[in-house]
Amino acid sequence: MYFVLTHPVYKMEFEYNKSLINTLLKKYPILQVEQLKFFVTNKREKKEKININSPIYKERSYGIFSNHLTNEKFHDKIEEIRKIIKNS
Repeated sequence: MYFVLTHPVYKMEFEYNKSLINTLLKKYPILQVEQLKFFVTNKREKKEKININSPIYKERSYGIFSNHLTNEKFHDKIEEIRKIIKNS
């Protein structure tokens, strides 16, 4: 069984716990693991960039609600949120 790791310290930790991992794997004979190997790769998985300006979910609200706030500052903020919801 091969473990692909992204940092040399991870490899050290796995090597340190190799006997424990072997003991746990022997409890599950279905796997039939004979040998453990650990190595560090220099290639990182490419992460997809997310555009923070576009929502990653579908807005389920229509912005139809009552705004009973009397504080003008808070009232205006709620109205800004309503406008964002209606435009999405």
